[in-house]
Amino acid sequence: MRTGSNYKKSPFLSTELFAGEFNLSFVFILQYDEVMRRLGIFLLLFSLAIFPSCMSWFLEQPTFALKEVAITRISLTAVHFRFGIEVQNPNSFDLDLRALEYTVHFNDRQVGQGRLDKEVRIAKTSATLVQVPLETDFKSLGDPLGLVLAGQDLRYKIEGAAIVKASLGNATIPFSKSGEIKVKK
Repeated sequence: MRTGSNYKKSPFLSTELFAGEFNLSFVFILQYDEVMRRLGIFLLLFSLAIFPSCMSWFLEQPTFALKEVAITRISLTAVHFRFGIEVQNPNSFDLDLRALEYTVHFNDRQVGQGRLDKEVRIAKTSATLVQVPLETDFKSLGDPLGLVLAGQDLRYKIEGAAIVKASLGNATIPFSKSGEIKVKK
């Protein structure tokens, strides 16, 4: 043991230290705490990155069906449509439809595309009718315009992708639906 005025008692350990000396076990404890803090941050960031990719294990994909097509306005150069797309949520939890991108074909001819950026809540185990707009010019519409104006059934195909938010994160779900439908005037 050393004597003199440079003698101090360590506040962390029950050993005596001489001024200018340090205890390596104290430094090791500090390094261990820093390593554990960094490991904890890494594990948190890793789990936040991995959980959205595992969302497909818990999420049943919603289904999309075109239920109605209506002409909302006709101008000299364009026809404005409103599509009613039914989104069926088979899950036992609510989903938020964050965005919907779609391309519409009538009688195998692409007539336009659109995007809905308004968030819509789809309740658990239920269906919600989502209204989406589409504006197309007469040139793009072509022959199907006669069928629309005559009130005949129209062959359609609507395809795109929906961005869906659940409690575990976001998922992009592609969809494609085709069939025949009568256009409301």
